[in-house]
Parts: sequence; structure tokens; C-alpha cells
Amino acid sequence: MAAISLNLTIEQGADFEVEFTITNDDNETPLNLTGYTAASVLRKHYGASSSTAFTVTFVNRLAGIIKLAMPRASTATLKEGRYVYDVVITSGNNLATRVVQGSVLVTPGVTL
Repeated sequence: MAAISLNLTIEQGADFEVEFTITNDDNETPLNLTGYTAASVLRKHYGASSSTAFTVTFVNRLAGIIKLAMPRASTATLKEGRYVYDVVITSGNNLATRVVQGSVLVTPGVTL
């Protein structure tokens, strides 16, 4: 399966959530995520040593739906600007696949 490219916007100081449906190679039928784990981080650039993790949850494993979330306490610490992120899922037999990737625009907040 090819990684979905999707750009996101995170508002400083606000709770953030987004859901994705992961599909099989046909890009139509959902991937059954039973037995999978997932991880996702945000970095200022690809080579950056520091990162901020998203919380990844499986909304519906059979339908291939996952959710990324970041609480306002974490988004408040992000500096405005552009970042990169990706989502990697790992199957029960330890095969890791990047399924979503893109850039993130963090917009400044006035009320924190």
C-alpha cells in the first residue's frame, strides 16, 4: 500500500484530532488493522532530533480507521510554522509500513 499524502493544520493551544481510513492496495477496501500497532510523530524537519508524538488510536480496526490526536497542552508548546509527520503501522508479524505522511502547518494562537 502506498502512503497517503495529507497536509494538516494544527492550531496552537487547541485540541487536535483527525481520522484516516487505511485501505488495501486497491485504494478502495479498508485494511483490517486487527493485530496492528501504530506510531506517529511531528518534527520540525526530517532530520530534527526532537519530536512531538501524536496519540494514535484505532477507531475501528475492521474498517481500517485510525485517529491521531494531540492535546492542547502539547499544541500550546509548538512554535508556529511548518513541520512534517508520518504514521507507521506495524503488523503482528513485525512488518512496518508508512501509511500517511505530509506537512503540518502550526498556526499561532492568541488565547493560550
